[in-house]
Amino acid sequence: MTYFPSEPFSDAGSYALAYFARLAGAANTVNAAEVTRAGELLSRTVHAGGRIYSCGNGGSAAIANHLCCDCLKGARTNSLIKPKVYSLAATVELLTAIANDVGFEDIFAYQLASLGAPGDVLIAISASGASPNIIKALSEAKALGMSTIAMTGFGGGAAAGAADISLHVDAQNYGLVEDTHQSLMHILAQFLRQAHIEDPGLLGRTKF
Repeated sequence: MTYFPSEPFSDAGSYALAYFARLAGAANTVNAAEVTRAGELLSRTVHAGGRIYSCGNGGSAAIANHLCCDCLKGARTNSLIKPKVYSLAATVELLTAIANDVGFEDIFAYQLASLGAPGDVLIAISASGASPNIIKALSEAKALGMSTIAMTGFGGGAAAGAADISLHVDAQNYGLVEDTHQSLMHILAQFLRQAHIEDPGLLGRTKF
């Protein structure tokens, strides 16, 4: 198997065209039925007053943090819902304390053990799907009676099979996987808003 890019490009413009072509291909590998299930789960959770937690490492941590902005503030704008959304990757003081005193594999699961409850949802984001702290977080969430969504790429790793809903991107480049995960985050947040907007006449008139 070869990975993109497998040969040098002479300029950034031609690289961009090749990248965008592969990005479209990566997006097309996502199972739309699983996206539907994810949207339905998040909607049910919000209506029931449950909490939505997100987690990830590196670039995936940035997506987990961004998810809070779009799924809380963005989805609430001009809508009838007030989602409760939290990133387990957001507080460096807490993350480093757990990593130092307990173990890096526990940085998300340890938080969930205190915060999670039945009816809540964990969105675990991992390009490889194999990060031990992601796998442990999914396991802890299930033990607590939470529902789980995994965003993965490459081969999917253990995370893809461990989650209730698998949003898998069949791509072999971190940028392509993370860009598609970011799009899925926006899709779910914007779906929530438009599905619960206070006045349907505002659609197409207000910025998101």
